[in-house]
Amino acid sequence: MNNLKKITSQFSRLRKEAVQILNDNTWEGRYSVPSINLYPYQWNWDSGFVALGFAHFDLKRAFLEFESLFEGQWENGMLPHIVFHSKKREGYFPGPKYWESSTIERANKKVETSGITQPPVHAFMLERIYQMNPNNQEVKDFIKSFFPKLMKLHKYYYEHRDPENEGLIYIYHPWASGRDNSPLWDDLVKTIPITKDDIPPYKRYDNLKADPSERPSDRDYDIYVYLMELGKKHKYKGIEIAKESPFVVQDTLYNAVLIKSNEALINLGREFGFDVTEIEAFNALSKKSFDEKLWLDELGMYAPYDLRNKKHIKMKEIGSFVSLYAGIPNQERADQLIDYIDFLGEREDGYRIMPSFDPDHWIFNPKKYWKGPIWPQMNWLLYQGCKNYGHHGTANILKWDFLELVNNLGFHEYFDPRRAVADTLEKGYGGDRFSWTAAVVLDLMAD
Repeated sequence: MNNLKKITSQFSRLRKEAVQILNDNTWEGRYSVPSINLYPYQWNWDSGFVALGFAHFDLKRAFLEFESLFEGQWENGMLPHIVFHSKKREGYFPGPKYWESSTIERANKKVETSGITQPPVHAFMLERIYQMNPNNQEVKDFIKSFFPKLMKLHKYYYEHRDPENEGLIYIYHPWASGRDNSPLWDDLVKTIPITKDDIPPYKRYDNLKADPSERPSDRDYDIYVYLMELGKKHKYKGIEIAKESPFVVQDTLYNAVLIKSNEALINLGREFGFDVTEIEAFNALSKKSFDEKLWLDELGMYAPYDLRNKKHIKMKEIGSFVSLYAGIPNQERADQLIDYIDFLGEREDGYRIMPSFDPDHWIFNPKKYWKGPIWPQMNWLLYQGCKNYGHHGTANILKWDFLELVNNLGFHEYFDPRRAVADTLEKGYGGDRFSWTAAVVLDLMAD
């Protein structure tokens, strides 16, 4: 009984704090920022998770999160990874002036945006909100009005970002992957020969507002800027960028998220009378190509494919496991993936699950952004995936490991996966009072 009271008290405190964080990180009463000091604008896939979080206590605010984000959608359907609603904020690079979206004919003219996009989580988040409120007319009306914007986004990928016409879309910037400085990209970016003359002068602010040891390196940022300049050169036209860019990658996480959102879009379309024939065909091709092309027996998991150099990026990292949520692998492959998750959790050196990168690789860094820490939104995706395949025990470990980290270390951007180390820390890593951490906590506690 005492343990039950303790858990109930902790849940009550976590929920109250999560709600407060989402409200505090709301600007202009209609959109969220990930973290007030570190990321002072609206971010693409962050907002998908945030909308789900708000749906647990404020449906109208959840709808506003979607609507404010899609204010930045371009005419061709592209949804930028940052929407710059507030132009007065200083101390962030690259800000609205850098991207020059106002000079792009097909860009949204109501608000300035970036020129790259991020994993499209929005359709499955909206489907989940509908599942939570199946009889709510307000939810049904919103889905009907919002559905065409989602369709436009999904068609964009297949029309502009699938140069091989195989149902696998490409990214041309590490930021688009959602895993900025992942070791996945290290060898590839080393092949990009640049000097300071190849990029304009710029000033970083992220490593002034957060511990520099936790942030991407200056060399990483030089590459980021070079690839952004390439996008600007081609006016962000996907087909043209693919012809020249040295970074053209069919990413596991990105394509798995797209496949899952395609499925959600199909389900919602059927429910509300929309024609989803085209998306059905796209998604069937995507699932087939993903499973056949990206699976590597030698790794026992899926791996991104480098289109420029015609080879897989053979590393064990968290993107492969999002395939579980998308329902891509057969049961045998799914069991193999989940066995690896269980293996990390049962090791004698004591890892919480699931770190973002292979802890046995020499590049692994448990506190440096995407080179090893635990990320809230990724563990949410893996939690859903494990449930999909009947591995409820692993799913519960993912959930409780994460909730314990937040309970002990606060609502941070990411966390140390080493159990012995995390138990000695007073806080997590990266930004504090982080929006998607709060959103994930709310959803996991409600499940």
